[in-house]
Amino acid sequence: MATIEECRAALEKLSDSMTDADGKVREAAALDRSVSCHITDLDVTFAGRLTGGRIDVRDTVPGPPPEKAQIRLAMAGDDLVALVSGGLNFATAWASGRVKLEASLLDLFRLRKLL
Repeated sequence: MATIEECRAALEKLSDSMTDADGKVREAAALDRSVSCHITDLDVTFAGRLTGGRIDVRDTVPGPPPEKAQIRLAMAGDDLVALVSGGLNFATAWASGRVKLEASLLDLFRLRKLL
């Protein structure tokens, strides 16, 4: 089972990848939205903002997200680490229910370019 530190490092790596991206991926990452990532097996939530093409994790709280972020992810820690490292395909994980993504319809259309 991934640790909180490994999950935080995975989010940082994802953020770095988005910053280094170009074209449609960079455009999709240019949103300014509140974001939360609930790690279900650790029962911890990383909360912050997607801004300037980066995920800025501002808080780590126990349990589910205390506030409803505009973009919400939920998954096990091992799945987050595997997604970021390329060992797990997002579409497959989402279709099987291993990863949950909630956002407005417009945001979902923009975010699909990141996947």
